[in-house]
Amino acid sequence: MSTPQDDLTHENAEQDVIAVDADDTELELVNRLDAHTGDGIRHRAFTSLVFDGEGNILLAQRAPGKRLWGTYWDGTVASHPVEGQSQEEATRQRLEEELGITPDQYGDLRLTDRFEYKRYFENAGVEHEVCAVLKLTLDDRSLDPDEEEVAGLMWVPYERLHSNPEWYRQLRLCPWFEIAMRRDVR
Repeated sequence: MSTPQDDLTHENAEQDVIAVDADDTELELVNRLDAHTGDGIRHRAFTSLVFDGEGNILLAQRAPGKRLWGTYWDGTVASHPVEGQSQEEATRQRLEEELGITPDQYGDLRLTDRFEYKRYFENAGVEHEVCAVLKLTLDDRSLDPDEEEVAGLMWVPYERLHSNPEWYRQLRLCPWFEIAMRRDVR
């Protein structure tokens, strides 16, 4: 459980996110920590699903130091664009920062979905996001993960995961990834 002192010193207290309405129209900038505390503030986010040419998806285990959903498995990367940044630009940036994936390793980054969700995490905070889903396929699977962001990586056959999510419950999947996957009609 986080304490008020932890919140004051948490790195998210120094960052802003974009508050949006239900249609993803920008309203204002809000403190990232405030957006994820109490009942939360609806804000813009994205999740990026990275595939290889053989139908596998790259799952990334969030580092244990993450305030929300630490050690849970994510559909590769998830974050928030900053003011003036497109979802595609934010995705490219986070892929490079978290996994060392550069734009020359893929050519098909595409926005495929958008949804709103709200989920509380233990007593630590909340996600209330309008989440864009972006997908890409790697031509080159070379990775250089940042250990402060990523605790583990695993390639999983996507069709098997998508069709049988109960087989992967022990992985503790991030809620935004589970929602994105359920909505994916491939």
